[in-house]
Amino acid sequence: MPPATERAARIHAYGPPETLRIESIDKPAPGPGELLIRHTAIGLNFVEVYFRRGTFPVPAFPAVLGNEGAGVVEAVGAEVDGFAIGDRVVYADGPLGAYATVRTYPADRMVRIPDGISDRQAAASFLRGVTARMLLKEVTPLQAGDTVLFHAAAGGLGLLFAQWATALGIRVIGTVSNAAKADAARRAGCVEVIDRTRVDFAAETRALTGGEGGAAVFDSVGRDTFRASLDALRPRGTLVAFGKASGDPPPLDPFLLAPKSLHVTWPIRPTYTEGREALERGAADLFDVIARGVVDVKPRYVYALDEIVDAHRDMESRKRVGAAVLEV
Repeated sequence: MPPATERAARIHAYGPPETLRIESIDKPAPGPGELLIRHTAIGLNFVEVYFRRGTFPVPAFPAVLGNEGAGVVEAVGAEVDGFAIGDRVVYADGPLGAYATVRTYPADRMVRIPDGISDRQAAASFLRGVTARMLLKEVTPLQAGDTVLFHAAAGGLGLLFAQWATALGIRVIGTVSNAAKADAARRAGCVEVIDRTRVDFAAETRALTGGEGGAAVFDSVGRDTFRASLDALRPRGTLVAFGKASGDPPPLDPFLLAPKSLHVTWPIRPTYTEGREALERGAADLFDVIARGVVDVKPRYVYALDEIVDAHRDMESRKRVGAAVLEV
């Protein structure tokens, strides 16, 4: 039976992990175009640290964080077609609010979880998987035989990206920050792994590519890697910036791109999944590679909702290797 009192992890101000508090909430009713979902698993993503710190603003306080969740439809709002009570579903876009036992969410941004894929798998992979697909197939033209550099290769997204890219014939050089992460990146398919805390990764990437550089560099680190990432590219290569874990990248003079005619882009997933057709296409592609065993998306870490502070400490410390979920 559902609990008598629903709960959520909320913040009342920006700050450290301890600002997250487990509090009672009222069970919401779905409005027009919405579903009420009872969460079974909730994805944990570093972007939620940005919201907690205030790097990205929340709409209002108190705020329930969380971008990604999987669960069961408990109620269907008016003007909703294609969903029924009992459907297993997953989502990974705004609005915030996943850190809760239940929530309402726009039906047109939900997708059903196919048989054979668990709620844990879906919650651990949907945001990262659709993002990995965007990076691999839509942001910049890549083909079999290309070599790319991926920063933070042992994170949940990096491990998924490396597996999928390898299956497509793309060679991935990964950067990591310690030996344990290097092992994980190699197991995921990285052909070479660079400890960027010890080695000049741009020079090493050029050396590993016969002096040319990578076709693309995927950089979610930001300030600490941005400029050197440009040096790691081949002529006409693309720097794909999509995060700033170490802080804001430095200002970029576009004339720095001229010697090698480089491209720089900062894609965001909602732009690439705008519209029902694009969302379903990305989801179907992800579910297909999961079902065929191309990518292993079983979460390596499972926390209870009550352990949300510990989960955020672990995310922020960068000690964790692989994906994690909250289980409700």
